[in-house]
Amino acid sequence: MSRSEHSSWLVTGAGGMLGQDLLAVLAAVPGVQVTGATRADLDITRPEAVAAAVGDYDIVVNAAGWTDVDGAETPEGEAAAAAVNAAGVHNLAAACAARSALLLHVSSDYVFDGSATMPYPEHARTGPLNAYGRTKLLGERAVTGLLPSRGYVVRTAWLYGEHGKNFPATMLRLAAERPTIDVVQDQRGQPTWSLQLAGKLAELGRAALRGDAPAGIYHGTASGATTWFGLARAVLGLSGLDPERIRPTTSTAYVRAARRPRYSVLGHDSWARAGLAPLPDWRSGVEEALRRPAFQALQPGRLQPAEQR
Repeated sequence: MSRSEHSSWLVTGAGGMLGQDLLAVLAAVPGVQVTGATRADLDITRPEAVAAAVGDYDIVVNAAGWTDVDGAETPEGEAAAAAVNAAGVHNLAAACAARSALLLHVSSDYVFDGSATMPYPEHARTGPLNAYGRTKLLGERAVTGLLPSRGYVVRTAWLYGEHGKNFPATMLRLAAERPTIDVVQDQRGQPTWSLQLAGKLAELGRAALRGDAPAGIYHGTASGATTWFGLARAVLGLSGLDPERIRPTTSTAYVRAARRPRYSVLGHDSWARAGLAPLPDWRSGVEEALRRPAFQALQPGRLQPAEQR
């Protein structure tokens, strides 16, 4: 087998929502040997530990990260976030550079300021609104700087999945408790099902090992776009509940420490250069997610087939 057909993968952040999906997806790929490293297994802020962990793996997928966006707004919080999202990513990139390994690093739409009115291309100018976004941008620069030919940055946004807190599950729980739910209508983005993203990361990694996918920045978000209000209505409607129970509101109704981008729609041009299709429309991810047992257990109604809606 060639390197692309038989390869060894290390997934960091393996205990998280995306990390667990990555392990499941990669374990089903013939010829792939995958090892998961949770936060307890590997502290990516320690360079020596990272160098030892990377070892002789062909490819590392970094799904580890500090994700407390509001908690990063204090000086102490930003330092803690930077230790993981910037210095930790630098450690991984340096270890991969030393071992000639590939690195797929998961980043965020929060590197943009949300002032656009058209989808952000991969090469768009960055400008984070908050501390979390600043630390994620530093991590991106570590990957592209240390691994210009073997580093892949995959920005995602509005991610939800089975293995952690997520927006669709929250909507279903609130629907069981309240007659109506107020959801913001002035933020636009691309709800992305983590299992679909995991599959796309596996595709990208295999293409990279074959030499078919150029290094650089990719946008790992679902196609299409909606608002949080639109997503909430879709979740209830697909679950057999009345979507009119979702009422529109604005971001000003929710005071939070960190500013959020109003527009988080990302373009997908890089996938074509790699010979790969972008992720499908966000609605397909919601439909797929709501058929999983973890979400079915929260649905008092029955998920209707698309042709019956």
